[in-house]
Parts: sequence; C-alpha cells; structure tokens
Amino acid sequence: QVRLVESGGGLVQPGGSLRLSCAASGSIFSINGMGWYRRAPGNERELVAAITSGGSTNYADSVKGRFTISRDDAKKTVYLQMNSLNPEDTAVYLCNADVKTVMYTTMRTYWGRGTQVTVSS
Repeated sequence: QVRLVESGGGLVQPGGSLRLSCAASGSIFSINGMGWYRRAPGNERELVAAITSGGSTNYADSVKGRFTISRDDAKKTVYLQMNSLNPEDTAVYLCNADVKTVMYTTMRTYWGRGTQVTVSS
C-alpha cells in the first residue's frame, strides 16, 4: 500500500507565505514524478506544479514566480513553497506521485486526500 499525506495547509493573510509538504509511505520501490494540484469550489482540479525525478519543474502560469516545488527523495517528500499568496489561491491542495511499488514493476499514480489553504484577511 502507498499513502500520500499532505500537511501545512491553513489560514494565511494575503501576501503571506505557506509551505505544504506531502510525504509518501508504504511499500515504495521508487518515485518518478511528483506534483501538486488544487481544486476550489466551482472549479475543476488544476495542476499547480510538478517536478520530475531529475528535478525539472513545471508551473501553472498563475503561480509562476510565487510558488516553488521541490522534493527530498530520502524523505520521500515533495514540498510546495507558496509566497505572495492571494485569495485566488484558496483551494484544497492535493499532491500526487508516480510510484513503483515493491510488488509491481509498473508505475501507478497515487493521490493524497488534500489540505485546505485559505487566503483571507
């Protein structure tokens, strides 16, 4: 079994910063790509940022220059540093990861349950 658990969400004022963490655990052999998505009421889930096993990153236009995705393979954790937050960033943030388990050789995408980020004064 593979589990992804997000943490670090909460309430922050506009212009503030927040760092999200997502730790993977279970019978993991290796992890390829990892990413952060978000969904807000009335909106579809959208990609916020993604990072490959080699460290290449991709960001949504709306967060470029403000958010930074990183990973620590030793800790099996992906991070999302969020700066200059605005109310439009309010959403449930979910992480995902492409994981090869001990049992299987193929990659499978796993999802966390999400953490709420609310930007409000």
